[in-house]
Amino acid sequence: MLLVLDVGNSSVTVGLYETDTFIATFRMATKAEKTSDEYAMLLQRFFHYKEKSFADVDAVMMSSVVPTMTHRLTQMCQDYIGIGPLVIGPGVKTGLNIQTDNPKEVGADRIASAVAAIAHYGTPAIVVDIGTATTFTYIDQARCYKGGVIAPGAAICAEALYTQAAKLPKLELSRPLSVIGHTTSASMQSGIYIGHVALIDGVLSRMIDEARLTDVHVIATGGLAHLFYEDVAQLTFLDEHLVLKGLKVIYEKNKVK
Repeated sequence: MLLVLDVGNSSVTVGLYETDTFIATFRMATKAEKTSDEYAMLLQRFFHYKEKSFADVDAVMMSSVVPTMTHRLTQMCQDYIGIGPLVIGPGVKTGLNIQTDNPKEVGADRIASAVAAIAHYGTPAIVVDIGTATTFTYIDQARCYKGGVIAPGAAICAEALYTQAAKLPKLELSRPLSVIGHTTSASMQSGIYIGHVALIDGVLSRMIDEARLTDVHVIATGGLAHLFYEDVAQLTFLDEHLVLKGLKVIYEKNKVK
């Protein structure tokens, strides 16, 4: 069984594969104060719930944008599973031709999602990852990673309003009932949500025009993708496990035969 870990700024997404079948997933919060032992206990409960054990794991594949968590989860895998994870980075074969000014600075999660987009949806493609940040990744017809856009996520915008404006309340992000809000909270919900829908639509329109695309797969992924998918007209697919699928593809490229 393959264990895949996508380590983001807000959460760690966990997936399990048996051969080529995706069998389970869950999320753990990314917390700086949690130890490798605490993460092992959380993961063990999930395995128990799915009637699995650490002994069933043959390999671990990980992407991470949080260096301290990379070390912590690597330690967890070594101590409790007895296997060091393969982590996306130098020396790991991805099959992705990254045509940016500095390929080394491209996030591991964006590499994995691009690999999955190519493998499962075809090109040209734009991946919209809606999470802590909202990122847009463009892969051209020749399967080359061309670059993209990084924007602040909706939750960051909500937090900024709360922390920077003394009289504005803290909100849970949700879809507003109407554009025009009749309370301060409703007005904030509308501004954050509808504003982010407009941001996504606007960036996509400009990317498509700039790249002169007439037929492109636009895949939404990330922890908040389900919230925005129905309201962004240009999103053609919703795949909340895109990064995990990419990790599986990359693992297969690096697996010892």
